[in-house]
Amino acid sequence: MPDETLRARLDAATKQLEAPLAIVDLDAFDRNADDLVRRAAGRPIRIASKSVRVRHLIERVLRKDGFAGVMAYSLPEALWLAHGWAGGDLADVDILVAYPTVDHTALRELAADDHARGLVTIMVDSVAHLDIVDAALGTGHPEIRVCLELDVAWRPVFGRDIAHVGTRRSPVFTPAQARALATEIRDRSGFRLVGLMGYEGQIAGLGDQPAGKPLMGAVLRWMQDRSAHELAARRAEAVHEIKKVADLEFVNGGGTGSIETTGFDQSVTEVAAGSGLVGPTLFDNYRRFTPAPAVLFALPVVRKPRKRTATLFSGGYIASGPAGKDRTPTPYLPTGLSLIATEGAGEVQTPVNGRAAKDLRVGDRVWLRHTKAGELAERFTEYHVLTGDRVTATVPTYRGEGQCFG
Repeated sequence: MPDETLRARLDAATKQLEAPLAIVDLDAFDRNADDLVRRAAGRPIRIASKSVRVRHLIERVLRKDGFAGVMAYSLPEALWLAHGWAGGDLADVDILVAYPTVDHTALRELAADDHARGLVTIMVDSVAHLDIVDAALGTGHPEIRVCLELDVAWRPVFGRDIAHVGTRRSPVFTPAQARALATEIRDRSGFRLVGLMGYEGQIAGLGDQPAGKPLMGAVLRWMQDRSAHELAARRAEAVHEIKKVADLEFVNGGGTGSIETTGFDQSVTEVAAGSGLVGPTLFDNYRRFTPAPAVLFALPVVRKPRKRTATLFSGGYIASGPAGKDRTPTPYLPTGLSLIATEGAGEVQTPVNGRAAKDLRVGDRVWLRHTKAGELAERFTEYHVLTGDRVTATVPTYRGEGQCFG
């Protein structure tokens, strides 16, 4: 339960600013960064940029010990970051694009930029992705760095795709399939295989202690434990097989929710994390860690239709993923407010109910948290930086810099 003194601090610090607004509590953000480094236990952390989407904050983290590299979510984003850092102290930051690209324009830009081409690695999981590059660039194109993605979901029925627990990503599941694709990449002119990546979403993205659901928590922990042990053996074998045909610079694994279990796998050389910096509600239900809510947004009260109801302006900031209550924003301060089931968070208004609504007046603010870390930055052009009790800076989000990468 948040301390109500926090609300007074937030309101006082932002009283000259118009709501809706978003803030990043820099003290909480830095504590979260330090906790990620502690949990990684010596492995470098590659920042998942989609969970931040604010260049100022990404740069701040990259300058901290324990963090190295960026995991971008699109090739145009990776190129934009690389160009922005060229000539500065972050000029040599390597950038892994976490999802395959079919963007011919961005591929041509990558091929034409010697500096970016030495830093940016694109993702592949099939020969079709190599064909896309060749189609965009023609034959005899400069060498493109590529990373092979391994499907690291759990298939409990003898490893067969009868039951698939995890995200649907790469078609490469077995070590033999990984070696076969690695061989194709090695033998294909214009490509260099430098990495292997696997995101265990069934561990990293599912809280193992859901509130009020102890039985579900026990089932999740059982599944995650078995999945982690199966994966450690399979990924290590895949790395062994790939190294027979190519030298790997890195093996990336994990996410904010799986840093500890990913760390058991000695074949992994680095972990990815981003949401743990922000502390969205999606990460409230883990036993191993508790990130502080570092990014909050405020909506103004614009109506009081009844004593225990306050209507807020805007607020329909629904998170991606399976549609459901756990994807809606959560009223945070004052405590004791909840969304109305029949309306939820709306495009132009969000009514909230609860005892605390009695004391709210038109013009007051309600502070909320988003379900996912980076998606709030798609709704705001800027974050106000709170240091202690004062707003000390205002920094643009990707949107605020005129960038939208999907």
